[in-house]
Amino acid sequence: MVVLGGVTRLTNSGLSMVNWKPIVGWLPPLNNTEWQTEFTHYQQSPEFQKRNFHMDVEQFKSIYYFEYAHRLLGRTIGLAFLLPFLYFLIRKKIQRTLIPKMLIMFVLGGLQGVLGWYMVKSGLVNNPHVSQYRLTAHLTAAIAIYSYILWVALGLVWTKGRCQAEIHLEPLRKFGIGVTTLILIMIISGGFVAGTKAGLAFNTFPLMNGQFIPDGLFSMTPFYLNFFENLLTVQFDHRMIAYGLFIIIPVFWLRIQKSPAQPRTKKIAHLFILMLGIQISLGISTLLFHVPVALGVTHQGGALVLLTLALMMNHELRKVRK
Repeated sequence: MVVLGGVTRLTNSGLSMVNWKPIVGWLPPLNNTEWQTEFTHYQQSPEFQKRNFHMDVEQFKSIYYFEYAHRLLGRTIGLAFLLPFLYFLIRKKIQRTLIPKMLIMFVLGGLQGVLGWYMVKSGLVNNPHVSQYRLTAHLTAAIAIYSYILWVALGLVWTKGRCQAEIHLEPLRKFGIGVTTLILIMIISGGFVAGTKAGLAFNTFPLMNGQFIPDGLFSMTPFYLNFFENLLTVQFDHRMIAYGLFIIIPVFWLRIQKSPAQPRTKKIAHLFILMLGIQISLGISTLLFHVPVALGVTHQGGALVLLTLALMMNHELRKVRK
């Protein structure tokens, strides 16, 4: 779902469906008349009038299907969760302590749909551009939901008896939380890169405008706007966080290898540092090739894999509840 959202963003398809029908609207247009009706709605949007005025119905279909698939998948996920949940709940097959967690997941999923429409609405007014603030909020919420589901799932798959409760692993736990937090900040930073299209500017590495620390980083006033609206600063921050991870994650890996952590934890750490190398390579390639869709989406997916491995290690290092 997150990766398909990235495809929707990179193909500029997110504003193709100008109407939100959360309950109905499961089927796409099925004949020429229905397509023409949908296209007529799109023609009234700012994106068509200011950017895609050359587009015909066939070209419109190519962007419509991406956004339609994204919304349809969201609905499908909701049903794939709700129906089995109700079945197992009625059959009393769900642990009582697990029920509130499941309800939280479902509510968060529904709110995410509302947040997605709130994001789209920002591009259906005068300026056909989705707010980078709303886009990043939508991405961050998706990551939060994914992380919560993964954490609960790991608690079901990996029993508490295999957790590591030794007191000398406490520094590693804190280190792991710090690394994971930095990865989350990196993903949020990537949301602003996507939202401002900063990846399409300064497509050189490691220098920007021929400088490592380029001029104009804080040219906007007030000062804080540079971090969210100045393309130069937004991309520079993303690079700097990547450099930080490039240094910190190998240190984390080394400390885990030298610790009395379980073999499984050390294997996850191997995958973690391997994924870091892959992700950095993807990020540099995406930048140098001016953000082709395939590379951009793979880079976003790589961020999820890196976060997944970080959460797995945090789960491995957590304290045992007595």
